[in-house]
Amino acid sequence: MTPLLQLEDITRSFVLPSRQRLTILRGLDLTVEASEVTAIVGRSGSGKSTLLNILGLLDAPTSGRVLCNGSDMAQVGDGGRCRLRGEMLGFIFQHFHLLERRSALENVSEPLFYAGRTALAARNELAHAALDQVGLSERALSTPAMLSGGEQQRVAIARALIRKPRIVLADEPTGALDEQTGEQVLNILLDLARKTGVALIMVTHEHTVAERADRVLTLAGGRLHVGVP
Repeated sequence: MTPLLQLEDITRSFVLPSRQRLTILRGLDLTVEASEVTAIVGRSGSGKSTLLNILGLLDAPTSGRVLCNGSDMAQVGDGGRCRLRGEMLGFIFQHFHLLERRSALENVSEPLFYAGRTALAARNELAHAALDQVGLSERALSTPAMLSGGEQQRVAIARALIRKPRIVLADEPTGALDEQTGEQVLNILLDLARKTGVALIMVTHEHTVAERADRVLTLAGGRLHVGVP
């Protein structure tokens, strides 16, 4: 079976204002399979954000290959990457990134609006179902200011899953929450991922979060290593 996502011998470097070249990723390999929960840990500055941007098809590597559903991203162009990003990927952020003046329902349905193929009534129906999945159907008309941090993250989870992506990238999904709320949100996220068969990749600095994954990888020296050092 073709992996959902493959990184092959990925490097990523940047040219500094001093004209020196800073290399962040060095010959990195990663294979993402369906229904797999992966945690990536690493120190600040290790390149986790750079790696997430490449996994999310938001940035291209300096060298190496990115294969999404078997397609080489270097061959499909910007339009192809955008299409695959919309079809294949969902994103969850540490600080939620909800629209402040929109209701939970509107925030969740937003990806369907930009996809441009779903009528308003159908978008609302799907958004209600997604909110029900995360236990927030009764808060559909609440704006983010009316929701707790945990509720806002659950809205963000529903938004990430509404288009039924095959891969969800979660950047510190419990980082902005207290321990108890973070545990509740993590349980919901893992339960939904395993029920839907989505591949979940969590970037986290919390070992209690990482140990709940099927596999743990540490980003150090520009490469991924199995386990926590």
